[in-house]
Amino acid sequence: MDAGSLNSCPQMQFLQRWENLDRFIPNRSAMDFDFAHYMLTQRGKGKENQSVVRSQSKEAYLKLLAETFNMNSSRILAFKNKPPTPVKLIPDEFYSSAHQSKPSKPLRRIPQTPERTLDAPDIIDDFCLNLMDWGSSNVLALALQNTVYLWDASNGSASELVTVDDENGPVTSVSWAADGQYIAIGLNSSDVQLWDSTANRLLRTLRGGHQSRVGSLDWKNHILTTGGMDGQIINNDVRVHSHIVATFRGHRQEVCGLKWSTSGQQLASGGNDNLLYIWDRSMASMHSRSQWLHRLEDHTAAVKALAWCPFQHNLLASGGGGSDCCIKFWNTHTGACLNSVDTGSQVCALLWNKNERELLSSHGFMQNQLTLWMYPSMVKIAELTGHTSRVLFMAQSPDGRTVATAAGDETLKFWNAFGTPEVRKAAPKAERPGPFPHIRRIR
Repeated sequence: MDAGSLNSCPQMQFLQRWENLDRFIPNRSAMDFDFAHYMLTQRGKGKENQSVVRSQSKEAYLKLLAETFNMNSSRILAFKNKPPTPVKLIPDEFYSSAHQSKPSKPLRRIPQTPERTLDAPDIIDDFCLNLMDWGSSNVLALALQNTVYLWDASNGSASELVTVDDENGPVTSVSWAADGQYIAIGLNSSDVQLWDSTANRLLRTLRGGHQSRVGSLDWKNHILTTGGMDGQIINNDVRVHSHIVATFRGHRQEVCGLKWSTSGQQLASGGNDNLLYIWDRSMASMHSRSQWLHRLEDHTAAVKALAWCPFQHNLLASGGGGSDCCIKFWNTHTGACLNSVDTGSQVCALLWNKNERELLSSHGFMQNQLTLWMYPSMVKIAELTGHTSRVLFMAQSPDGRTVATAAGDETLKFWNAFGTPEVRKAAPKAERPGPFPHIRRIR
């Protein structure tokens, strides 16, 4: 039989596989086979024949044999070669020093009561309107029926900006420009007025865009975007005479919320038709009727609350009305819904914390509360109560610390919801090179 046939034999293949097994082979040089043989054969016989009387010579022989083979040992097979001690790649001192170098951040105390409460008589209790905004100059604008009031947070003084006549009123929306000096005022008559708050002077009135009241406004540089009850969204260039430069058509009912992204590339709009649209600036035109980027139908009630995330530019939070009660998070690049949280009550407004990964929501029926959420876990951090009617409007101070809320109970409250921001140390300034950077200096 040749070698090839031997290798093909099943018995030989089994032996080859057995030889390749990973077995532990003890050190045979450390074993005492004579002692093991005696323990297995002779020791048991001595116990079985305990009645036999041994001679003195036999006893002496057994004693000598026990001393020679160390019969007091309890182990027959002795493995004397111990495995080496494992080497730690990272010492324990590294973990202890790293843990001590980053102390845990203390929990922030969130006051359960407002810092200040002001009267807001005759405020309109309408879910689709946007009657409050806080400008970069630290002045809060609030519309009460036909009048727009300005409250300076730096000194607590209040003044009246404008009172419109009944033909144009009431005021249905207000929005500050980025500079904090100019403010846009939407009216029930479909007009939009632009005011200089410093000079207390009307600059111009935008007409001809909408057919009914203008309930939502938002700025992007010199572009003022308006949303009306007619479902239209219009971009107005306030620098030119023919101010309408683009129109977005998609909503079938009133536009309740408008928010430009931080980059100014995307616009989010929510409507009373339960729809949420994402529009792209490059797709805007005056004549196109369906140029949206995403049409999102997940909400089952009116969508007013909109908030772009300050630390992730393509993340949008939206809130639904009374029959929806959900906060949803969207990837606006793909249109995917990342998460949905049932809050149990009408979501009226949303604000992101500028300094922490937190989201604040204001609610309607039944508790009329403010809820602070940890993002992305959406664990409740705190619930702030104090209003006796739905909290329709929220605005954030320029420093991000204070939140103002206005509700149908005709009160305006200020909350320290987000806490005092941490003062970050300035990075050390790099030394500027001298006039001769290639020449080495003598120290």
